[in-house]
Amino acid sequence: MKGIPMQSGVLRVLRATAASWWRHRELRRTGQTALAQRLERQTVLRDLGYLRQAASLPSAHVICGEGGTFLHLGWTTVSTFAPIERFPLAALAVARGTPFIDIRPVTDVTAFTSLPRVARGGSVDADHSGAYQSVSLTTYIDMVEQLGAKISNDPRPRQST
Repeated sequence: MKGIPMQSGVLRVLRATAASWWRHRELRRTGQTALAQRLERQTVLRDLGYLRQAASLPSAHVICGEGGTFLHLGWTTVSTFAPIERFPLAALAVARGTPFIDIRPVTDVTAFTSLPRVARGGSVDADHSGAYQSVSLTTYIDMVEQLGAKISNDPRPRQST
């Protein structure tokens, strides 16, 4: 984590998110406070692990579209049907520098669904084509940006003009 203020802010958001989950609230309501607290701690630790992965994996990225928000972490994907504004874990990852691909402006759904997937772990799979083809995150961003996606925390090298 970057410095104490960011760490305490991140922990505050993750704790609030864990405590607000319906199952944890129900446990507290029925007097099972110790169990709720234990589960909330586990949730916070899991989410901190996701944030660490997002910061360290070369292909980690967040995508938000009409179908929800997805935090892609190589072989793991964490998602919700909500927009990024209602998915604190993804919003924290983006705030900490994880690339964000907002596909909500994309209107050509057919072209978007025909794009190759982002290579897991950063290794490009050149032996496959079509739906099974995988490309680097930067190549994927080039492709999706041409369709109208908005990019934040762009990992592509800056080109001088």
